[in-house]
Amino acid sequence: MAGKLPTLATRLRALLEQLPYLPRAFALVWAATRYWTLAWAILLVLQGLLPVAIVYLTRWIVDGLVEAVAAGGSWQSVRPTLILVVLMAGVMLANELLTSATGWVRAAQAELVQDHINTLIHEKSVAVDLAFYESPEYYDHLHRARVEARYRPLTLLENAGSLAQNSITLVAMAAVLIPFGLWLPIALLLSTFPALFVVLRYSLRERKWRLRRTADERRAWYYDWSLTSGETAAEIRLFGLGKHFESAFQALRRRLREERLQLARDEGVAQAAARTLGLLVTGAALAWMAWKTMQGLITLGQLALFYQAFHQGQRLMRSLLQNVGRAYANILFLSNLFEFLDLEPQVLDPRKPSKMPAPLMKGIGFHGVTFRYPDSERLALRDFNLFIPAGKTVAIVGGNGAGKSTLIKLICRLYDPDDGQIELDGIDLRDLSLQELRGKIAVLLQEPVHYHETVAENIRLGDVATVMDSIKIKSAAAAGRAREVVERLPRGYDTLLGKWFVDGTELSVGEWKRISLARTFFRRAPIILLDEPTSGMDSWAETEWMDHFSRVPQGQTAVIITHRFTTAMRADIIHVMQDGQIVESGGHDELLATEGEYARSWRRQRRQSHQTT
Repeated sequence: MAGKLPTLATRLRALLEQLPYLPRAFALVWAATRYWTLAWAILLVLQGLLPVAIVYLTRWIVDGLVEAVAAGGSWQSVRPTLILVVLMAGVMLANELLTSATGWVRAAQAELVQDHINTLIHEKSVAVDLAFYESPEYYDHLHRARVEARYRPLTLLENAGSLAQNSITLVAMAAVLIPFGLWLPIALLLSTFPALFVVLRYSLRERKWRLRRTADERRAWYYDWSLTSGETAAEIRLFGLGKHFESAFQALRRRLREERLQLARDEGVAQAAARTLGLLVTGAALAWMAWKTMQGLITLGQLALFYQAFHQGQRLMRSLLQNVGRAYANILFLSNLFEFLDLEPQVLDPRKPSKMPAPLMKGIGFHGVTFRYPDSERLALRDFNLFIPAGKTVAIVGGNGAGKSTLIKLICRLYDPDDGQIELDGIDLRDLSLQELRGKIAVLLQEPVHYHETVAENIRLGDVATVMDSIKIKSAAAAGRAREVVERLPRGYDTLLGKWFVDGTELSVGEWKRISLARTFFRRAPIILLDEPTSGMDSWAETEWMDHFSRVPQGQTAVIITHRFTTAMRADIIHVMQDGQIVESGGHDELLATEGEYARSWRRQRRQSHQTT
């Protein structure tokens, strides 16, 4: 026994540590389902009182039947009992109707709470820094929040409701039992206490197991996605990876299943032991009451009343304690949701934002910028300096991993530098409003998103604050050289893109890139940042696009990240990057004349191009 006390103390301490989440969970449900929750509470009170009425009606019916039999079964002696039977039927019918009404209210609560939590998760997912998406711990948090928390708050509310309802009924049952002996309610409590210990213990064990296996569950989901996703379908078949991923998925699921079943088996054995103890107490109490009945100390109706009250009381007490345990389990898992919702971004708005320079008069300056990506030991930029003059088109070229794309992410404040500052017309980006800064930048990322929407909606997503305007959409399509792509589609700008939904049309890599460019140009921003805009285009399309682009950004400041020197040569200024530093700068002809890295790379690309053709 001494060895079990620390374990029990540990369980109780863990319970107390989770209690602060309880009011947050109820506040969350209340925010989503205020009036439905009030209706649910009223229904619970009524359902809590009806079982007590049934117990008393049972006693009166039994005693009435005994009296009717003693009176010879005449109509006059039977009629009061029949009235009680009708009343009992009415109470039971009311209980069924209340149960149905509660189910309807619960369904409404479930939908509203799930939508509310989805909204909270979506808002937090959008608000957190991009750095969070590069952390496995973040994905663990997100997985637990999405898998568990969407139904846990409502389950917790249901547990609390059952607690309230059972408590009301239990108090009434205790009042019924006390006249038979004060020790009976105490015995009732002690007989069900082991069930509480079992639920607390195994709730904590299950949560620890889920925390330990979150990464494995996410990997199982990854294997499932790999086997069923259209994005992987071609390679799965070409490389014969189906059996490989199926085997990996099954092995992982087998281990998770066996561990989960072991937990369930252990819990089942413990619950059976706790229930056996409860049955022994029930049997002893019933034997004692049967002896008193045989002695003539109580009536058959009182015996029926006792049996119903004690049996229901024990069931209610066990249910009440189990609900305490389940509530504890739900609070444990709800902590996953609140831990996720408590994540705080580091890239924040200043308290008093400076006014955004409009239009850009001087340019964009990097001054002594040092930056490394989260959880990376390698510096992406070290004491980096660069000036991008306003109104010019600047190309940044260099090999993979040189740090080119990092410049775009820093200008957009997807990250903040570890040291140094980035300025617009001499104003530190951290002194500007995030929304205003990003609203003045049109961006094409290296791997733009393929939105499974219509062509028009795909383009309009570049600036959702702008009303759908066919003239502006067509103008943006022309700027991105996507007009020819749209003209070949079956329904033009109303064509649904992608294959996720019925009647969708898939595009080639180059065609998707042109739609993405159109989306970028739909936002008529003073700063344009393009990461590999001509990747996926053939040389003819690249030349055509660059000829057109050179006429588009009138007065705009454009930065083009590219590995294609045929794209870079059209820029006003070219910067060559290596290992997070600018090693050469100048115009195309000027850089060729210096016989440096740019010139060597230019000639190498030209030779490869000629060999290919």
